[in-house]
Amino acid sequence: MNGRPRRVELDPEAVGQDLAALVLAVVELLRQLMERQALRRIDQGDLDDEQVEKLGLTLMALEDRMAELREHFGLTPEDLNLDLGPLGPLLSTE
Repeated sequence: MNGRPRRVELDPEAVGQDLAALVLAVVELLRQLMERQALRRIDQGDLDDEQVEKLGLTLMALEDRMAELREHFGLTPEDLNLDLGPLGPLLSTE
């Protein structure tokens, strides 16, 4: 990949993989948003130690599952970062 986010290009021969990439991109976006919200709640002191631990374990499990799904479909994290044209890339690179 050339470092730029990719655009969705549907190919009749690879429609399953293209659909998987699109779905996983949306799931990854939601995962990143959930992670940011969790960090905000931790920073604000809204959670006790047990809740922080549970949240951390849940987010790590979700990240592991996403890695498994990417591997299953032969995708890299960069493959999920779709180019939204003038809006830029879909996913944060932080």
